[in-house]
Amino acid sequence: MENQIKPVNPKMNLFIKAAIIFGLIVILMIPTLLIMGLISEREQRQQEAVYEVSSKWAGQQTLTGPILSVPYYTYYTDENQIVRKRLDYATFLPEDLNADCKVFPEKRHRGIYEVVVYNSDISVSGKFSLKEIVVPDVPVEQVMYDKAFVSLGINDLRGLQKQVTLNWDSLQYQFQPGAGGNPVIYSGISTPVKMNPEELNDTTTATIEFTANMQLKGSEKLYFVPVGKQTLIKMNSDWKDPSFDGAFLPDTSNIAESGFVAEWSVLNLNRNFPQSWTGNNYNLEESAFGVYLIVPADNYLKSSRSIKYAILVILLTFIVFFFIEMLNNKPMHVLSYALVGAALCVFYTLLISISEYLNFGYAYLIASVMTVGMITTYVHSFIKTFKLTMLVFTLLSLLYLFIFTIIQLQDYALLMGSLGIFIILAILMYFSRKISFDKQ
Repeated sequence: MENQIKPVNPKMNLFIKAAIIFGLIVILMIPTLLIMGLISEREQRQQEAVYEVSSKWAGQQTLTGPILSVPYYTYYTDENQIVRKRLDYATFLPEDLNADCKVFPEKRHRGIYEVVVYNSDISVSGKFSLKEIVVPDVPVEQVMYDKAFVSLGINDLRGLQKQVTLNWDSLQYQFQPGAGGNPVIYSGISTPVKMNPEELNDTTTATIEFTANMQLKGSEKLYFVPVGKQTLIKMNSDWKDPSFDGAFLPDTSNIAESGFVAEWSVLNLNRNFPQSWTGNNYNLEESAFGVYLIVPADNYLKSSRSIKYAILVILLTFIVFFFIEMLNNKPMHVLSYALVGAALCVFYTLLISISEYLNFGYAYLIASVMTVGMITTYVHSFIKTFKLTMLVFTLLSLLYLFIFTIIQLQDYALLMGSLGIFIILAILMYFSRKISFDKQ
């Protein structure tokens, strides 16, 4: 009796091929993870470029003050019962603080990377209430009003372009480098000021008014600390893509093609430190606010968002090819699936590299046209049907257009993505009805 070879079960063939395709999808996730690491690496190099430019220009700036510091001393007994003198500082904040700031940004380049730096003209004015300048629980003779000084906190002193003069009541003082002995401000400038203890009890002299003008340069961010009992900050610039950041958003703002205008009004009740204190118990910069001059197109952020949909692109593409194979009897080798999957992964490296030189939208268009064109040409070589080739071209084009739309719609990305995937799934379920698993 002759041995008869049993035909292979078509269901088993279908199951094996589907399992292999699924395994390919899992394997292709490895290069996508590597590409995500590449994005992080390039983003890190961009941050290094920003740091390099900032280190030679001036870094992010936060303006704190002016702050009035009055030294005083107290006596204490140490462990050996010896009476010693200890120096400390009383900190007083202004009653009113007004700042008018004009920002002049410009772009600098380090290699292929773009860094935003700025110059600024800042006018500061306000007043101190004399009746508030009292050190509690310390005898007047132990308070050194003749050693009082005013400090102005500036994060990076390299940003100062001209000498800063303080108009203190009817007198003028030149600021000196260093924030003074009071550790409330760790970086800045200071100047001694005249304080007459007799004026503190003089009801006819209620306040001391001050003004100061400065030209300050920095990189990316310009912040202010609301040290006034009533703080009013006005800022304007020709930069059309600001990001208002920090502890407070502006009360009013207007952003147009010609630039932006913003105004903040902050009360002492809105922050977490008082108008005066002794010692160093508060972190003033926690209440800082201001503007972040962002570069409008963050290509690495958008590339990172796009690669999160890589598994969706690969899965849908393979499903389309699988349906074409089943419905039209156009068998495709597993190697063809692997090559198409590799092309889909290469799309993201093209996107990252091109977007470093061009606008992200143009980079996405070029990378998607190259990828869709290559895959369509390759598929046509063994499908050899113009109708099916155009179907593949159309579906891939719509898929990349769908992903691009999701990337652009930050606020509605989840909604649009969910609706889009639901529609795609419904279409796939409809066509899957036509597949006959019992077909020999």
